[in-house]
Amino acid sequence: MQRPPQEDFVGGKVNGDMLTSTFDLVEQMLYLYVRVVKAKDLPWKDLDPYVEVRLGNYSGTTRHFVKKMNPEWNQVFAFSMVRIQVSVLELNVKDKDDSVGRVMFDLNEIPKRVPPDSPLAPQWYRLEDGSGSKVKGELMLAVWMGTQADEAFPESWHSDAATVSGADALANIRSKVYLSPKLWYLRVNVIEAQDLIPGDRSRFPEVYVKAILGNQELISKVSRSKTINPIWNEDLIFVAAEPFEEPLILSVEDRVAPNKDVILGKCLIHLQYIERRLDHRPMNSKWYNLEKHVIVEGEKEEEINFASRIHVSLYLEGGYHVLDEPIDYSSGDLRPTAKQLQKSSIGVLELGILNAQGLPLMKTKDGRASTDAYCVAKYGHKWVRTRTIIDSLAPKWNEQYTWEVFDPWTVISIGVFDNCHLHGGGQARDSRIGKLRIRLSDFETDRAYSLSYPLLVFQPTGVKKMGEIHLAVRFTFSSLMNMMHLFSQPLLPKMHYIHPLIVEGNWNDKQIKMDKLRYQASQMVSMWLNRAEPPLRKEIVEYMLDVKSDMWSMRKIRANFLRNMNVLRGLITIRKWFYQICSWKNPITTLVIHVLYLILVLYPRCILPTIFLSLSLIVGWNYRYRPRHPPSMDIRLSCADNAHPDELDEEFDTFPTSRRIDIVRIRYDRLKSIAGSIQNVAGDIANLLERLNSLVSWRDPTATKLFVISCLIAVIVLYFMGFRVVTLVTGFYVLRHPWFHRYLPSAPLNFFTRLPTRIDYML
Repeated sequence: MQRPPQEDFVGGKVNGDMLTSTFDLVEQMLYLYVRVVKAKDLPWKDLDPYVEVRLGNYSGTTRHFVKKMNPEWNQVFAFSMVRIQVSVLELNVKDKDDSVGRVMFDLNEIPKRVPPDSPLAPQWYRLEDGSGSKVKGELMLAVWMGTQADEAFPESWHSDAATVSGADALANIRSKVYLSPKLWYLRVNVIEAQDLIPGDRSRFPEVYVKAILGNQELISKVSRSKTINPIWNEDLIFVAAEPFEEPLILSVEDRVAPNKDVILGKCLIHLQYIERRLDHRPMNSKWYNLEKHVIVEGEKEEEINFASRIHVSLYLEGGYHVLDEPIDYSSGDLRPTAKQLQKSSIGVLELGILNAQGLPLMKTKDGRASTDAYCVAKYGHKWVRTRTIIDSLAPKWNEQYTWEVFDPWTVISIGVFDNCHLHGGGQARDSRIGKLRIRLSDFETDRAYSLSYPLLVFQPTGVKKMGEIHLAVRFTFSSLMNMMHLFSQPLLPKMHYIHPLIVEGNWNDKQIKMDKLRYQASQMVSMWLNRAEPPLRKEIVEYMLDVKSDMWSMRKIRANFLRNMNVLRGLITIRKWFYQICSWKNPITTLVIHVLYLILVLYPRCILPTIFLSLSLIVGWNYRYRPRHPPSMDIRLSCADNAHPDELDEEFDTFPTSRRIDIVRIRYDRLKSIAGSIQNVAGDIANLLERLNSLVSWRDPTATKLFVISCLIAVIVLYFMGFRVVTLVTGFYVLRHPWFHRYLPSAPLNFFTRLPTRIDYML
C-alpha cells in the first residue's frame, strides 16, 4: 500500500545553530502582501471607513469602522501570484459603497522581501480620485512581494479563501503553531486525620478521602481504623497541567450507608505553592485544617471552623515523563518534566507539507459537495496546523516546519482533516481524512526525502484509502557521538526504572492505572488546545494521540498474532535449511558443513567467533535488500483488508457496549477488558521479535551498523581471550554481589529497546 518515493533530493545545509532560514524543502510560492495600517485626515466627518484591496478578480476588505476619520486596521492581505494576470494593485478607501479615494501600485515596481530581512516599513500614501487628482486623506501601507516563508503569511487574509467571511471563520483557516501544556504527576500521600466529628456518634465511622483536581476524582480506601483518628497512608496520583489553574480539593467523608456519604470536612490546596521533587528523596508532610460547610435556614451556607485536620504529603514529581500517548510510538520529547533534568537536543527535524492528491468529497452544503482540507503534524510538545485550502481535492500547502529532536527513536504523527467550521459550523466535528506515523530513525541523516504516503482511515465499513499526501522530510543530528551515546541510555527518564511511579498491585492493576493516567494526560492536552484561538479541537487531538488505542479489537489481536508468526517464519526457514543439509540436497554444501563442524569440534574457541562472523556476513548480505525509503501504514499488516463485518461492528461499538440486553453488556465489557490485556501482551511479544529481526534487516541503518561493528569486535575479543576466559568472566559477572548491581537497564538492553518495530505502521 506504499508508493516508492517520487524523488530524493538534498536541500540546503544546516547552519551553526541547526536551524535553516529558508523553506528549502518545499516549492517556493510567490505572494503579493499588502499591509493596511491606518488612515488619517479623511474628508468626511460622518464616515464609516473601510479599505477594499483589489487585484484582478480577487478582492478583500478590512474591518468596518463607524464614524471614524482616523481608523486603524493593521491587517495583512496575501494574493497568490499563480493565477494573477493583471499588472495593477488597487486600494480603495470607501464609506459604505461610496469611494473616498484610492491608491494604485504597478506590480513591476513592488519590491521583493526575503526573510530574514527586516519587515518592510509602512509609508503614507496620498489618496487620489478616479481621474488621478489628489484628494484629502492619507493611507499608511506596506506592499511587497514574498513567499510563504514570510512572517506575515500565517496571519494574512488569503485570496484563495475569498469565499470565507467572518472573523471566526477566517481564524479557523489560518496556519498555526500550538504548544501543549507542561504536564506533571501530582502525588498525594494521604497519611491520617485527627479529631474528626462524625454526625452519628453511635456507630464506628467508615472514613475515606476523596481528592478532586479539575475533572479528575480519586478515592482512597476506607480506613481500617474505624475511629475519629483514621489512618490511610495511601498514594493518589493525578496529572496536573502548568500553569496550575485548578486547586486540589481534599474532602474527608463518612460512608453512613451504601449510597449515602457525609462530608466531615474539606480543604482546598493551590498547586503553585506545592514542592517539586526531582528524585526519590523523602518529602516533608504537612497538616491541613479541615473546614465544614452546613446549610442554615435552608438557603445560606455557613462555614464552621473546628479542630479537625488531615495529614498529607503532596508534591509534584519532576523526574518522570508524563505520557499522553502510547509509548510504543510516542512522538517526540520523552524527557523528564523538570527543566533541571532535561538534556539539550541532539538534532533537528524539518518537515515540508507539500500537497495531497485524490482526496474524496467529504461534505455537502447547499446541495454542493466539497472538501476543505488542512494538515496537522505533532512531534513532542509542538503541534502545527497548516492553512485550510478551500474546496480542493488536490490541495497544495507548501509549508515547512522545524522541531528540535531529543530522541530519534520516536515518531512524528501527521493527519489530514476536513474543516467543517468555515460557515459557522457550531458543534460540527472536523472529519478525518487519514493519518500516518513516521519513525525518525528510518531516515538517513543529512538527507532530504520527498515521499508520497497513502492516507488511510478505518471506518465501520472497513478500511478506505482517502488519497495521498506528499511530504518532504529531513533529519539532521549535531554530533555522531551524541547519537551513539543515546543507544546506551534508557528510553524514559531514570526514575521510571529506579522507582516506578506505581508500585502497589499486580502487573495488570499497574497497567490499568498507567492507562488511566495516560488518558487523563491526553484529556488535559485536548482541553488546553481546544482553548486556543483558533482551537485545535478535541476530535483532532484525540485522533492524533491515539486515545483509544488500548481498546479491544479482534482485528488487532489477529494482526499481532500474524506479526509473531511472520518473525518466527525465520526459524522455520532455518529448520528447512538444516533438513536440506542432512538430506544431502546439495552435496557440496553438506561437505562444507561437515568440514566446518569438524573444525569447531577440534577447536571449540572458534565457535562463538564463527557465530558472530556468520551474523555479520548475513547482515552484510541483507544490505542489498534494505528498505530504500521509510515505510508507511500497512493495511495487510493491520488485517484491515479482510475484517469481518461482525468484527467491525465490535470494534466501532461503544465502550460500554450499546447492546440492550444487560447480561450481554456485562459479559461483553468483561471480555473486552480481559482481552485488551491479552492484546497488549501479544503486541509486546511481537515488538520483542521484531526488534530482533530489525538487527539484521537494515530497518534502522545506524543500529545495524553498530551491531555489525559489535559482531566484528566480538570476533576479535573472543578469539584472543578464548572461550573459557569469556565464559568465566560472564559467570562471575552474573553471580556478582548485589553491591555491584546497577538498577538501571544495561546498555545492551537500552540499545535493544530503541530498535524499531512495525507497530508504528498499524492502523
